[in-house]
Amino acid sequence: MKKLASLMTAVLTAALISGCTVGPNYHKPVVQTPTAYRDLRETPQAQAQAASYADLPWWQVFQDPQLQELIRTALKQNYDLQLATERINAERAQLAITRSNQFPQLQGSGTFNGGKEQNFQTKFNFLSLAADAAFQVDLFGRLRRATEAARAQLLATEEAQHTVTLTLVSDVASAYFALLQLDLQLQITRDTVKTQEGSVQLTSFRLNNGVATKLDVLQAQQVLDSANAQIPDLDRQIGQEEDAINILLGNYPAGVLRGGPLEKQALPPDVPAGLPSSLLERRPDIRQAEQILIAANAEIGVAKAEFFPQISLTGSGGGGFGRSSAFTSLLSSQTGIWSYGAQVSQPIFTGGALRGNLHLAESQHQQALLAYKQTIQRAFGDVSDTLIGYQKFHEVRIQQEQLVADLDESVRLSIMRYQGGTTTYLEVLDGQRSLFAAELTLAQARGNEYQSLVQLYRALGGGWQQ
Repeated sequence: MKKLASLMTAVLTAALISGCTVGPNYHKPVVQTPTAYRDLRETPQAQAQAASYADLPWWQVFQDPQLQELIRTALKQNYDLQLATERINAERAQLAITRSNQFPQLQGSGTFNGGKEQNFQTKFNFLSLAADAAFQVDLFGRLRRATEAARAQLLATEEAQHTVTLTLVSDVASAYFALLQLDLQLQITRDTVKTQEGSVQLTSFRLNNGVATKLDVLQAQQVLDSANAQIPDLDRQIGQEEDAINILLGNYPAGVLRGGPLEKQALPPDVPAGLPSSLLERRPDIRQAEQILIAANAEIGVAKAEFFPQISLTGSGGGGFGRSSAFTSLLSSQTGIWSYGAQVSQPIFTGGALRGNLHLAESQHQQALLAYKQTIQRAFGDVSDTLIGYQKFHEVRIQQEQLVADLDESVRLSIMRYQGGTTTYLEVLDGQRSLFAAELTLAQARGNEYQSLVQLYRALGGGWQQ
């Protein structure tokens, strides 16, 4: 057994010293990226900002305490995130399995036999122990490249979990702001209903006193009916949005507690995008694509190593111990055995299978490289789109606020003119309709502004830090 152990140790040491690794070593691809984001090229100060809005943790970006609680719950209970975490455990186990092939495989066995032979009236008891060892010498790095690929797949799975987390945080925030937008639209509609109920009562009173017509009453009733018709649909959307949020949280459908109203939510005074080069390190989907590329590169080495000889070392040893009454005074006996061997296998003719396997690995590597570059391209597209969107939605909201203010004043003046008898109620009706629609549009504009802020934070790669 000592000779076997010494031999295995010597061979293992020689293999580690003299072994080589075939296949290309990984080098990070050189990808040409923009020096500035599209809508920041005309503002040198914005280009020079190394700090990015995405460097902030999500709890500093989304300051509503109730939204923060929803996000924390989702990070604990969301099933997609739990599945992503479990996939990491599976890849970690797969790495351990793949890496184990680099080490000697040992197996022990033992048997015990005892009994009595009736013809000779002899009794015996024998115990035999044996150990087998096998080791595949990784002279050409096939097993090491396989381990490298498995480790890269593990890291890619971890980055995929970060992507799921980023998406989850942004989805919860987006759904929450959509819910607040619906709440605001419902409140506007209910306020309009109250206002129009007063207008209907006023025109009915004027009709009874002979200073208005039946048409005035019907026209006032039209705006009231239009507002009342929208309430059930808004209630439907609110209920469905609450259910969607609870599904993200890993809960069954239920109501959702709100924090502050939409118009009271904080908006950052400045949203720096940061340097474009930092986007490659911040976005987990880009890092995931690179790890997949690393794994594909290692698989080329595995395929190339299949062309070379595979050397396996084997050894076994053991002994038997026992006593038998066939010998005088039940003499004891001991025997020891050991053996060792080596096996070399070299592919001679495989019908093109090995070369086809190498070409497959090279093609998969090329696909991974193209996917990596495409992921980077799409990332810059996302940032550009969201930067433009946030800026323009902000401008729309400012203009819509001015429109609502102007229409509100117009309705006030038209009501005074109608009460003074200088115009018909049709002028009041047109103003009220326009004001109601503009207020709903303003609520939507506010919601779009917050939605674009969430999407910008996500596109820049923020939100996954826990």
